[in-house]
Amino acid sequence: MRLTNRKQLGRGRDRERAAARAGGQGKNADDGLTPEQRRERDGKALQKKAAKKAAQAAAAAASGGSK
Repeated sequence: MRLTNRKQLGRGRDRERAAARAGGQGKNADDGLTPEQRRERDGKALQKKAAKKAAQAAAAAASGGSK
């Protein structure tokens, strides 16, 4: 039984997506860091994000904006 062209193309795309997922990309990627190093990196990123948000809030308050 032959597949239609649309099904064949869909299967090809599915195969590509599965290969991309299996390539180590995504949230659980093996980045070569120990859990402690990962916690330190993530903590620094969160501190930067909080500082940026605080700066935006201060700028909004200084300009009279409300948020």
